[in-house]
Amino acid sequence: MADRKTLQIPDMITVGDLAEKLGIPVVKLVGELFKNGIMATVNQRIDFETAEIIVEELGIDVKIVKKDVDTVDPTEFEIHLSKNAKPRPPIVAVMGHVDHGKTTLLDNILHMKKASGEAGGITQHISAYQTVRNGRTITLLDTPGHEAFAALRQHGATLTDVVVIVVAADDGVKPQTVEAIKFARSANAKIVVAINKMDKSTANPNLVKTQLASEYDLNPEEWGGDTVMVEVSALTGQNVDKLLDMVLLVADMEELKADYNVPAEGLVIESNLEKGRGAVVRLLVENGTLNKGDFIVAGSAWGKVRTLEDWSGKQIKSAGPSTPATVTGFRDVPPFGTHIEEVKNEREAKALAAKHYDEEVRSTANANITGADLLRMMNRETEQQEASFVVKADVQGSLTSVVDSLKLLETDEVAVKIVASGVGDITEGDIRAASSSNAVIYGFNVNLSSQVKQLASRAHVEVRLYKIIYELLDDAKNTMSSLLPDEVVETPLGELEVQGVFRTTKTNIIAGGKVTEGRLLPHTQARIWRGKGKKAEQLGEVELVSLRREKNEASDIVEGEMCGIEIALNNQKISLELGDRLEVFQRELKKRSL
Repeated sequence: MADRKTLQIPDMITVGDLAEKLGIPVVKLVGELFKNGIMATVNQRIDFETAEIIVEELGIDVKIVKKDVDTVDPTEFEIHLSKNAKPRPPIVAVMGHVDHGKTTLLDNILHMKKASGEAGGITQHISAYQTVRNGRTITLLDTPGHEAFAALRQHGATLTDVVVIVVAADDGVKPQTVEAIKFARSANAKIVVAINKMDKSTANPNLVKTQLASEYDLNPEEWGGDTVMVEVSALTGQNVDKLLDMVLLVADMEELKADYNVPAEGLVIESNLEKGRGAVVRLLVENGTLNKGDFIVAGSAWGKVRTLEDWSGKQIKSAGPSTPATVTGFRDVPPFGTHIEEVKNEREAKALAAKHYDEEVRSTANANITGADLLRMMNRETEQQEASFVVKADVQGSLTSVVDSLKLLETDEVAVKIVASGVGDITEGDIRAASSSNAVIYGFNVNLSSQVKQLASRAHVEVRLYKIIYELLDDAKNTMSSLLPDEVVETPLGELEVQGVFRTTKTNIIAGGKVTEGRLLPHTQARIWRGKGKKAEQLGEVELVSLRREKNEASDIVEGEMCGIEIALNNQKISLELGDRLEVFQRELKKRSL
């Protein structure tokens, strides 16, 4: 038999492109999706898992394999420089596994103390700073370490020129270390490894180097490789200056440049609402110079720069390439990772924001179809519970991470519905939204006023506030688990052979017999069997009401003992005979969890 044809497709593919690759009419593919409950268009994109399911449903003898895409298209974020471009400071992201010392390292570099003020000791936002080494400026990004902040870390990598991956010398390579390597490579950023916690007696830097070299193709320079690895102690400051020198050396090899006298471009690092200030946006200028009074657009949000501050909160008049800045003046809060561009005037700002808004609406209406969506449609006859949530967070990046992480908890039995989400403190509108949809409100690093709290109490709405994301997710998991039906668990106890029947009524039977196996307990269930082997027939299921040892009530009867039994027939017509067998078991309802 000929080998099956293999077809390579990317993670996402349009319905039209898939039909073309399969060599079938696009109408047939659209029709198959429609049969499974998905109204798809020719230009709508479906994911790899959906393509697999549909090909199988169509009965096409083609093997679908995923096309490897290790790096992003370098032209996607490319900024075209002019002949007047000048050197700019390197943008350096500090990444790695939770508790490996990323923030402590930044504390040492910046002479600050941030780690002690972070909830649970983990970074939960992207933050940008600047330091000066030998008269040269370095822009530093601190990225979250907890697994739920993968989306934030990915943006941290795509923003940067150099990624410093912090690995604890006493702990070695961990899951988020691997993730950081992947993100750095996908963003074409240079990697420098900081082997931290060298002050500890259990430090083993050679183990870290061996792991990175053998498993992830990061070979240390001293072993003949091309990856810079510096052994440091963020706590004592050992080799921190050397680390910065090596970062600058690696950055110099890239010949980083930018235009200064052109309209500003950049990316939103974080955004939130502040009382008295409105939308506060932390951004990173990538090219050009942003000035106070400039009109800027970020997605469907626009504004005029009312205030401009550097990373430390100091008022500045302008921010050039590779400079983190905080601005106010936006009419709305733009999502993190949104591209920012400067325009000439208010009219252009409004027009460009309106254009982006229309694109967002069309994108939402024509959302990508995932395999999970398709399977849910195909199995819609299966009853699925739904956990509804309203989510509020202090900043846009955290909001995205919390919402995405909640969606990842979804199972075939319990779906996740985000009723509403937003940045800022919990409001009366949030209480009304939760009340009308029977939703739980999760607040991440936000406040709940006494007035809103009273409204929530009157409306019987649960509001749960958290400062650590994994505690929030654990609570959500428990909430979803409570929607699962109880599991029926049967525990076999023992068997009895009937050797005498003393009285039979419509409701119960009193009999006697010998326990041939295990142990009998009162107030348990029993199946009555007649005959042996393949010819055995089940007569019904009854309740074992009580046990007697001679004339006395017994709490249990064990194998080899004789006893009297009383069984309740539970409205069944059963007549017990000598030789019948009782298979006794205990049935319990147990709570399930995700």
